[in-house]
Amino acid sequence: MTTHAQLDDRYGRTRSPRRRVLGWSVVGVLALGAIGYLGWTTVASSAASVTATDTGFTVESDRSVTATFQITAPLDQPVACALEARDEDHGTVGWRVVEYPASEEHSRAFTETIPTLSLATTGFVNACWVP
Repeated sequence: MTTHAQLDDRYGRTRSPRRRVLGWSVVGVLALGAIGYLGWTTVASSAASVTATDTGFTVESDRSVTATFQITAPLDQPVACALEARDEDHGTVGWRVVEYPASEEHSRAFTETIPTLSLATTGFVNACWVP
């Protein structure tokens, strides 16, 4: 039975250590590039994101509810938030979009009134974004 080593000796084929090192170097560079790209996109997307945390609500009347919340946003960027009020059947009875100017503070707290069509049982922040 003929082995690979015997065939390599017979036909003059040799495996170059230099070629193997070059191959693994290329694989390593590509892997580091992929890791760097994924890291950069993760940091860039989280740095530009806006998060909102509801801290409370008060039903003022059957025509309005007040929502209290805190937003964490990028510095020196304006922010817009969609506020929503829902009734006991989870139907939307009020909706309002508010815009806030850019600020040098990373976290800010707000209290906003949401006009409603009927009695609401809750008021909250639906979403916030950088316009």
